[in-house]
Amino acid sequence: MAAAGGRKSIFITGAGSGIGRATALLFAEKGWFVGACDVNEPGLESLKAEIGAENCLIQCLDVTDRAAYQAALDAFSAATGGTMDVLFNNAGIGRGGPFVEQPWQDVMDVVNVNFVGVLNGIHLAFPLLKATPNALCFSTSSSSAMYGMAGIAVYSATKHAVKGLTEALAVEFKAHGVRAADTLPGLIDTPILPDDAKTTAPKEGMWRLMPPRAVAEACWGAYHTDKIHWYVPAELFDFDQMQTSNPEQARDVMATSGLFNQP
Repeated sequence: MAAAGGRKSIFITGAGSGIGRATALLFAEKGWFVGACDVNEPGLESLKAEIGAENCLIQCLDVTDRAAYQAALDAFSAATGGTMDVLFNNAGIGRGGPFVEQPWQDVMDVVNVNFVGVLNGIHLAFPLLKATPNALCFSTSSSSAMYGMAGIAVYSATKHAVKGLTEALAVEFKAHGVRAADTLPGLIDTPILPDDAKTTAPKEGMWRLMPPRAVAEACWGAYHTDKIHWYVPAELFDFDQMQTSNPEQARDVMATSGLFNQP
């Protein structure tokens, strides 16, 4: 088993590709020990080959399986001496379409992976975070947590839940010396984003296509500051402020954008 050797450590779900992989690479570059989990075993093996077996502990993990999650954390704890500097709740799936036409199993899979999986991770990993000075609980929310997005209504709802949970825990965890923050990415060039969305994304503005590394850098920034919400790109903050003050305007902007409306 790989050993952290006194280094700072990060535990990442959904680390086999996309944002999770980019974050694993960035933190490994910074000298951190990486706990990388995913259901994507080839992706994890490729990641280990890239950053070195001595710098990571890879584990196949379904975040909805609470017992398996605890076992993965136990293995990570054994490698780090019972500490965890960052928990990155990143695993997620995206299944869309008009809500009333979605298969119910798709609806529940999205809820279970995107929200219950986050609850599992935080609830189980908290003792490790509490045992580590200045620890951070970081989660991937979404720009769809700013205003519910047509066509991905359930996905959007889970990301609203992650955002709300983060804000609540940012308060609760202060008493334990643990911080909570999240990232609200827009269109990120990852496998979860449909190919047609990648090809039709605007070249500039807040809905432009961003690389996964940009979200990884938000996670790095979150560890070194006390800011709760990290927008990628930063211009999404302005949209979030607008929809808070005028949700009807936000609705109309999105309905006419062509990006999110469904027939």
